[in-house]
Amino acid sequence: MDRTEYFTAKLTFETDASDVYAAQKAGQAAVIVDVRSDEAWAQGRVAGAVHMHYSEIADRAPKEIPAGSAVVVYCWSPGCNAGAKGALEFAALGYEVREMIGGFEYWVREGYPIENAEGVHRRPIDPNVGVPRIRTQA
Repeated sequence: MDRTEYFTAKLTFETDASDVYAAQKAGQAAVIVDVRSDEAWAQGRVAGAVHMHYSEIADRAPKEIPAGSAVVVYCWSPGCNAGAKGALEFAALGYEVREMIGGFEYWVREGYPIENAEGVHRRPIDPNVGVPRIRTQA
């Protein structure tokens, strides 16, 4: 496999927070699946995500996510491999699946909408991973 083939394949199977958010804003349908624990889900998640622990995907996905759906999975962070475990489960079921690299950590750090029991909100953008939005007065 040459480098072009490698990176083409990599981009076929991975995405990142900024691309997922841009696709959401553009109305491109993908089911975003949080594969973390119940406790992690309760702390906060990508706004609009579905919760399905990676160990439940084989049983639940065929009943809850229509066949042929594009799926994006994520876990906590680059240090967590639950996203890869979830992606493997979806792939085995025949779904078009991609893993969101950086996970929930980078979604939050880049300032995209998160949701928890208090509703949908955003945290400040971490200037180490995103460009802070400058608010101007009109």
